[in-house]
Amino acid sequence: MDADPGASTTSLSWANVGLAFSFILFNAVVSLFYGLGIGSSLVTAAVRCILQLSVVALLLQKVFETNNPYARVTEVLLNLMGTIETVVNKSKKRYNHMFPSVLLGMIGSTVPVSIIGIRFAMAVDPFWKPEQYIPIVGMLCGSTISGIVVSVSYVLKELYENRDKVEMYLAFGASRFEACKPIATEALRLALTPNINQMRPTCTLSVLGIIAIPGMMTGAILGGSSVEQAARLQMVIMFMISSATALASIVTTILALSVVVDSEHRVRSDRIDSREHAVWRARTWLVSAIVGSIKDATSKAWKKTRPKFSRAHSSQQSVEPDNALDDRAERERLLPS
Repeated sequence: MDADPGASTTSLSWANVGLAFSFILFNAVVSLFYGLGIGSSLVTAAVRCILQLSVVALLLQKVFETNNPYARVTEVLLNLMGTIETVVNKSKKRYNHMFPSVLLGMIGSTVPVSIIGIRFAMAVDPFWKPEQYIPIVGMLCGSTISGIVVSVSYVLKELYENRDKVEMYLAFGASRFEACKPIATEALRLALTPNINQMRPTCTLSVLGIIAIPGMMTGAILGGSSVEQAARLQMVIMFMISSATALASIVTTILALSVVVDSEHRVRSDRIDSREHAVWRARTWLVSAIVGSIKDATSKAWKKTRPKFSRAHSSQQSVEPDNALDDRAERERLLPS
C-alpha cells in the first residue's frame, strides 16, 4: 500500500543510531574472535561515517533553510572537491594540467545535466531548490569521479607502459588521435561499464529490483512517495548519472590524450608523473622535518645533561674503593688470628 506523501516520517534519535552501531560492534567482536584483523577498521570507518554525515547534515540544513539561488555555489564547491579527490587521492599517475582538465570535465558534465534534468525531466521549478538540486549534483559528482579515474588511469597506464604500440602507429603515418583511438575506446568502455550494468534490467534479478531495490528509489519510498513515483525518479536519476559520467569521461580522456601525445605526434612520457602528489610529498617532508627537529632537541638536551651524569658516576666510583678497603679491614679484624 502506498504511503501518503504528506504523512510524517519516523523521527530518529541518537539512540536509534547507537542501536544500529551495535551491529558494527558485533561484527568487530566476531572479527576479534576469529582473528580476521578487520574489527578496528570497521569501528574506525563507522565512527568516521557518523562524524562526516553529522557535519554534512549540519551544513546542508543551513543551506536548505536559506532557499535562495546563491545556494548553487555549493555546486561549484562539490565539483572542486571532486576534482581534488580525483587528482590528489585516486590517481596513481598524473599528467601536466590535469587539475584544470578534470575540473572542466566535471563542470561541463554535471552543470548542464543537472540543470536540464531537474528542470525538465523532474519538472522542478525553480530548478535550484537546494533540497533537490544539491543532493542530485552530489550524486552526479560521485559517479563522474569514478568514471574519470578509470578512464584517465587506463590512458596514462597504456601511454606510460605500452608506448611502443602508439609509436608504431605514429611511425606508419597515423595521426595522434588515430593512434590513440584503441586506447580511448577501451578506457571509455571500462569507465561506462558499471553504469551500463546498473541499467540492464534483464541481466540479473538484483538489478531488476526484485532482490535489491536501488538506493534512490528506497530513499523516496522511505520518504513517503508512492512506489510508482519512486521508480520513475530512480529511472530519471540513473539516466542523468550515466549521461554525466559518459560526458565527463569523454572530455577528460580527449584532454589527457592531447596533452600526453603532443601536436607533433610524439608520445611525451615526460609529461606523465608517477610520483606521489605534491600534497603527499609535502606532508612526508613536514613529518620528517618535525621528527628531525624532535631528535635534534632530544640530542641537545642529552648533551647538556650528560656531564652531570658523568660527574655523579665518577664520584660514585671514587667512593667505592674506600668502602671496599673498610670492608676488608673489618673482615680481617673479625677473623681469628
